[in-house]
Amino acid sequence: MPQSPHVEKHFTSSETVRDIVIGMADGLTVPFALAAGLSGAVASTDIVITVGLAEVAAGAIAMGLGGYLAARTDAEHFASERAREEREATDTPDEEAAEVAGILQSYGLDDEMVASVVTAIRTDKKRWVDFMMRFELGLEEPDPKRARNSALTIAVSYVVGGMVPLSPYFFTPSVRTGLAWSVAVTLVALLVFGYVKGRFTTPKPLRSAWQTVAVGGLAAAAAITIAKLIG
Repeated sequence: MPQSPHVEKHFTSSETVRDIVIGMADGLTVPFALAAGLSGAVASTDIVITVGLAEVAAGAIAMGLGGYLAARTDAEHFASERAREEREATDTPDEEAAEVAGILQSYGLDDEMVASVVTAIRTDKKRWVDFMMRFELGLEEPDPKRARNSALTIAVSYVVGGMVPLSPYFFTPSVRTGLAWSVAVTLVALLVFGYVKGRFTTPKPLRSAWQTVAVGGLAAAAAITIAKLIG
């Protein structure tokens, strides 16, 4: 009886999802907490909107820049480690070959097979260095566009998330009403975001959803409490 071919499905966009999570999580919680705090201290929705938009803009720039610098640091670290491995393969080849052998032995290969594989790897310096980067250091070469893409993804995600808690204030002159709707739509957005995030990152998306709501709710509650104490 013919069998259908085995097809493995793996999620391969973890870096993009991580950037979206970073930007969206901060975008939903920080402006939410700020708007909630202001709502307890001011009587005009115009002030909440103005300050909120300024925070969203500044936050998106700061978060995007942080993502860019982090990705650039990863690329520079990879280049530095690769240059070091290339020097070691040239200057101390026997020690590097012994390290390759040790790695292969840790996978249960016998001595004869290890010797054969080590000899084959040593014939190609690039392949040799690639092996050491992957299996000794656990480093993968970053995408050259990673820094730019990371910055844009985080910044856009922050803006999208940040506009959710601010949007109700555009449609009502009452700060109290705006706050009530902001709390409602933001908690729903946090719930949906937490669930979707959990679908990609954990086998328990519902737990991720409630945890995300709890974090956002605590941040807003803290901001409101501080604003009332100061006011």
